[in-house]
Amino acid sequence: MSITVEVKGNIERAIRLLKKRMQLEGVQKEVKQRRFYEKPSVKKKRKRLAASRRRRKSRPRFL
Repeated sequence: MSITVEVKGNIERAIRLLKKRMQLEGVQKEVKQRRFYEKPSVKKKRKRLAASRRRRKSRPRFL
């Protein structure tokens, strides 16, 4: 994986852009998850909950 950030004089802007791209690609979340061992049952449960959140979010709202 590689993230390219162009620096044109403003280092702070480049750092913000780097952080934003890392967040969009999910690098920070993956590093946080891989920090400790996760049991297969816990991993399955986490994935199941994430899928249900995605389904709920994509479902149209009718009042």
